[in-house]
This record gives sequence, structure tokens and C-alpha cells, in this order.
Amino acid sequence: MRCRSAIIVLAALTVGASGAPAMELRDVTYNTEGAGKVVFSHKVHLKKKTEKSPNVSCKSCHETPRSAKVTATMKDMEQGKSCGKCHNGKKAFSVSKCTACHRVKNITFKVKETGPVLFSHAKHLKTMQCDACHNQLYATGPNKQVSMAEMEKGKSCGACHNGSKAFSIAKCDACHPAPKEVVFKVKETGPTVFSHANHVEMYSCGSCHTKLYSLAPNKRVSMAAMEKGKSCGACHNAKDAFAVSQCDKCHPVKEVKFKVAKVGDVRFSHANHLGMYKCNDCHNKTFPTRSGNKPVSMGEMKKAKSCGACHDGNTAFSVAGNCDSCHARGKS
Repeated sequence: MRCRSAIIVLAALTVGASGAPAMELRDVTYNTEGAGKVVFSHKVHLKKKTEKSPNVSCKSCHETPRSAKVTATMKDMEQGKSCGKCHNGKKAFSVSKCTACHRVKNITFKVKETGPVLFSHAKHLKTMQCDACHNQLYATGPNKQVSMAEMEKGKSCGACHNGSKAFSIAKCDACHPAPKEVVFKVKETGPTVFSHANHVEMYSCGSCHTKLYSLAPNKRVSMAAMEKGKSCGACHNAKDAFAVSQCDKCHPVKEVKFKVAKVGDVRFSHANHLGMYKCNDCHNKTFPTRSGNKPVSMGEMKKAKSCGACHDGNTAFSVAGNCDSCHARGKS
């Protein structure tokens, strides 16, 4: 009989006050439209006994008998329904504190011309709340991509990034990854490097893009066109910046070695000549800017060909003078 009584007591302990078995409390996940999943934790809420709400229990939220499951909108909550009954900024944090329930993540925009652009919710939420952008500027979900031209008119990011509320969208490198160096392959003079880093220190991206250059690959422009103000020549005109005629500022120059049998090799020094002359004093009048030029004989030079155009005894020492001025005797 005693054993039977013990079993009855144990059975009673597993039954609630209403005579029903104890209910298992589980987290509830809500799938919201455009704002991800929201997890409601029964365990966390039943632990939260604070000075403001000392008696949090099932009855604080659930009616007896329980009503059918009803989905409430954020607008309903702001009017005190559902979660908003307690989450009103007094009993508990306000429903306007979106990130307390909704998870936010960084967004990467794929921009073909400049590379991926990262938008950080975390950085923006340090100085503002979600409703600063949602749903006035952006829907809570996928949005149509907006062009830079539209942003400049106050759309999308441009509503705040106008130079007053926040840095201007004209400051491209604040969002777009640092532009890379561009190497132009020039057959005649070797690779020419355009440094974005050097130019961005003095000018904004908008100084060149998209007035002079599109963000997509651009068609190659000749030096003749640059001299007429096209491409680099728009600024490199000897007024705004050094002239395009200062070739060695951009194009690499090197010492040239001519192999001459019997009388010794000849080294032509660009460095020495550029101390006195400009590139176009020789190129392309006397020497084409290409490798593999046909060798010129001493006889032809004496007739003002090649080096003899200047080395005539008047402009510079004569090619008919001391041979060892150019030829390295006994040296290869």
C-alpha cells in the first residue's frame, strides 16, 4: 500500500494545477517578410524579473483559455499590441529598437566597374536607428540598385551622404575599394603605369570620371590626341600639370647599348641627354620610338643622319671627332 501511495504522489508532481501534463517551453521562430527570422525565447522572458516587471509569467502574455495564433504587424506593436504591450520603452525596451530582435548583416553590392561595395549595418547603427532608412529610403528586403547620378540627386545613400549630414558620395574611395594601378602596355616605350593613389591625393575621382574617362575600359588615346587636350592632356598641359611632352615623367627610359664590332660598343645615355634636351627633340624626327631600328653607318652620320643630326661640331661635338667619346675601346 505504501508503494502504491508513492507512485500516486510522483504522478501528481508531473501534472499541473489544472490536472494536465506540464507544457514543454520551446523557442518560437517567426519568418518576417524582408527582415529575416525573429526568435522568441520563452526561457529568456520567464527569467526576466526586474524592478520594472517583477512578475513575468505565462499569464503576462497568454490568456486563459489561449486564443488562436495571431500575427501582429510592427504597426500593431507600436500601438501596444502583441510584443508592444510590454516593449514600449517603459516596461521593456521599445519595439523601435529593431536590432534587439531582428538580426542585421553586412550587404555587398556587386559593381562591375569598380568592384564590390560593402554596406555595414553595424557602423550605421552606431549613430542612428533602423527607421532612419527603413522604410523611407529602403524597403526591408531586396531593393532596386540606384545609380550614382540618382544618389547625387538625393536618392538612396545620397539622402544623407550629401556633405552635410555625412560625407558626400563624391568621396568615392570612402565606399568603393581603393582603385588599383593601371598599367598600359606601350610597345615602343615599355609599360606605362598610371597611379590612382598619386592622383587621388590631389584630385577627386569626379575630376576625371566620367568627364574624361568612363568607368569601363577606355579606348587607347594617342600622344597626338593628348597634345590636343584629350585624355591625360586635359590636365597635363603645362598649366594644370606637367605637359605630356615631358615623356620621361610617365614613360620609362633606359640606357641603350649598340654593339659595334672592332671599334667597341656604344652606350647611349638617355639620362645625360634628357638633362639638356626633350624627348621630342629626337623622337620621332630623328629616331622612331621603336626597338630594332636599322643601324646607321658613320658615313651616314657625317651626312647629318641619326646622331649626326646634332653631333655636327656646332650643336654638339662632331661624330668625326674623338671616337672614344662614344666608343668604348677594348670594352664589350
